[in-house]
Amino acid sequence: MGEKVVAAELDLSDRHAYRQKLQRCLEGLGRLMTERRFDRPRNLMGVEIELNLVGPDGMPRMRNAEVLERIASKDFQTELGMFNLEVNIAPHPLGGRVFDQLSEELRTGLGYAERKAGEVGAGILMIGILPTLAQRDLVSANLSDADRYVLLNDQIVAARGEDFTLDIEGVERLVCTSGSITPEAACTSVQLHLQVTPARFAAVWNAAQAIAAVQIAVGANAPFLFGRELWRESRPPLFEQATDTRPAELRAQGVRPRTWFGERWVTSAYELFEENLRYFPPLLPICDEEDPLRVLSEGGVPSLQELVLHNGTIYRWNRPVYGIADGVPHLRVENRVLPAGPTITDVIANAAFYYGLVRSLAEDSRPVWTRLPFEAAAANFETACRQGIDAELLWPVPRRGGGVARVPAVKLVRDELLPLAHAGLDAWGVEPADRDRYLGVIEERCRRRVNGASWQVDTYHRALESGMGREAALAATTRRYRDLTLQGEPVHTWPVGVPSSG
Repeated sequence: MGEKVVAAELDLSDRHAYRQKLQRCLEGLGRLMTERRFDRPRNLMGVEIELNLVGPDGMPRMRNAEVLERIASKDFQTELGMFNLEVNIAPHPLGGRVFDQLSEELRTGLGYAERKAGEVGAGILMIGILPTLAQRDLVSANLSDADRYVLLNDQIVAARGEDFTLDIEGVERLVCTSGSITPEAACTSVQLHLQVTPARFAAVWNAAQAIAAVQIAVGANAPFLFGRELWRESRPPLFEQATDTRPAELRAQGVRPRTWFGERWVTSAYELFEENLRYFPPLLPICDEEDPLRVLSEGGVPSLQELVLHNGTIYRWNRPVYGIADGVPHLRVENRVLPAGPTITDVIANAAFYYGLVRSLAEDSRPVWTRLPFEAAAANFETACRQGIDAELLWPVPRRGGGVARVPAVKLVRDELLPLAHAGLDAWGVEPADRDRYLGVIEERCRRRVNGASWQVDTYHRALESGMGREAALAATTRRYRDLTLQGEPVHTWPVGVPSSG
């Protein structure tokens, strides 16, 4: 959510008042768009990365409060679980050597955080799901000590009215229950922000939705949960089930989950905010005193606090964001698809691929979303989550007459999408050295058919074959992963397996 909220008793009248206030906020957003009050194009991008705290044994460490106290920087914040942190990189204009700049900032920031975490016997790890997490680690007692997490957990649990069931069938099957939303904390992600004008929002959001599956295919990094090998990117099914306010009867009725890919292409940001109000009951009905329509009538800029808070409790993989900077409102597309890690170079390569590709596709004279059914994009997303680098995806065929064909993700990326990403980064004004270095990482992953998930799985199975038990193999894989992330070379270069103790 990112917003500071104070835990309080909420009664029935709060929800009625909040719903009315949400409608006034939505009307205010519409007026801001009609009156063209939004920021001019500034080509601004931003990055947030969720992190894990681990010990030398590869096991989670519930020490984020102590680590944050030592870091003492507003760039680092709590996340849902006590073993989580989040680092936020200030917005940068897209262009020049921006990716090398981001890389250097992350190296400096994470290196400092690593040293401070070391003071309490922990280290920093970027990974989609920590393989050594056990169900006993993800209980409400291990929620971060912040009112907003306690309140969000209480409201989601109350809305559901029963335990959460996790049932994920992949290579193996995991079935378990939880009395809280804490299993969501296992999902550590990278969020890529792109500021856009209202006129450009729909094209960018549609393009981002169309390529979500491709991002996962090349970037998957979460194949394990609670000791089971599941999907190559297990975050999406885990996130959906761990935040699902719907009991079985509402799921059977087709009520939409709060973690949601969506169901259609859009023509404006307003449609997504309006959908959020129409489909999803408020979880945190906390009203601000601001009257957004009065603020607008007086020439001011409303914070739309209720709309922002409600939006933060609906987990779209590409989320619309309303914000204010220097007194001027703006819109962002927040891309929430990617897992964290494995290395800083891999994270920056994923970002370069996304920003370049989304620029080219959003400006295409024959947009991909006019040729790819939304249902196919949604199916692609699940396929990529299940199969990772080996996925085959539906994609529009280039020849006249249209239609879609199934194509290996690595072939699609190398033959069609990397050239588009290349052109998109040129359009942003990114320096050729940055462009070639980071897109080259994506090309090599495709050529070698290696990403974080495939490396984890291959290394884990090597450990099993050497005679290790399941838990020992996962711990050894995690320790080796951490050693290699600290060396910093991208994951496609990593040797498979764990060094023998002999």
